[in-house]
Amino acid sequence: MRIFVTGATGHVGFRVAHAFRRAGHHVLGLTRSEAGATRLDRHEIRPVLGTLQDPGSWKGAEEASVLVHVASDSKADTWAADRAAIEGLLALAGKGASTKTLLYTSGVWVYGGTGDRMADETTSLAPLPMSLPRVEAEKRVLSAPGVKGIVLRPGCVYGYGGSLTAMWFGGAAAGSLEVVGDGHNRWATVHADDCADAYVRAASSGLSGEIFNVTDRSRAPVRRLAVAAARAAAFKGEIRWVPLDEARKKMGGFADALALDQHVDSRKAVATLGWQPTHGGFEDEVETYYAAWKAAQG
Repeated sequence: MRIFVTGATGHVGFRVAHAFRRAGHHVLGLTRSEAGATRLDRHEIRPVLGTLQDPGSWKGAEEASVLVHVASDSKADTWAADRAAIEGLLALAGKGASTKTLLYTSGVWVYGGTGDRMADETTSLAPLPMSLPRVEAEKRVLSAPGVKGIVLRPGCVYGYGGSLTAMWFGGAAAGSLEVVGDGHNRWATVHADDCADAYVRAASSGLSGEIFNVTDRSRAPVRRLAVAAARAAAFKGEIRWVPLDEARKKMGGFADALALDQHVDSRKAVATLGWQPTHGGFEDEVETYYAAWKAAQG
């Protein structure tokens, strides 16, 4: 298959593009920089120099049978860029004789806090305000005519030193490790490679109008994960558990997302796509993830 991936140099997008290439597909990856293009070329992913805001710059993407939206744009209004990208991808999907597949990246934060109640794809959503645009984007993709729309809801993606866990490694390295909340909440997580494998399987499924949670089976509280990160980084200080009210003053609604307590089930992806997470959780190889993060700092 010919695949077009937005955000192909991002933490998740690169792993997704790389997984498609490893599976033998011809992959085009959107990147805004020459440095990003060089990185993609090095991994046999054909770079497309352009931006989310300008679908006219997506050269060659119209020939793809699968369109994968993984990007976000921190240099612009994130949700405006997301909406524009979706409309651009849907327009691309209408070109050509065959029906294209569009994979949209949402996330488990649309469920809000679940506590001990397990959420699956049939669970009513309770998104934080910052996640509301994700819900609208999901509806747009799933209801669009003439395209096979599929939504993936990954958990917090760890591995290769990136994502939210990088905050802990960075704090430890700087000598001031802070964690929002008391650490008794649980994050739904997934390793980057396991996450990418779900995209490859969904793209090959032939399905349309489906939603898939993408999370592993780990259930450790954030307190244990942060302590493991501190240990891997040889942090000698005390972890500071930041009260949510205080964190909101610095981080806004993002603090509420970090404090969510979630239990998210991914058995639908296992049963329907044959997907199986192969990594046991962030704690299992935390020293490896810290080493990857440190190497990435140069």
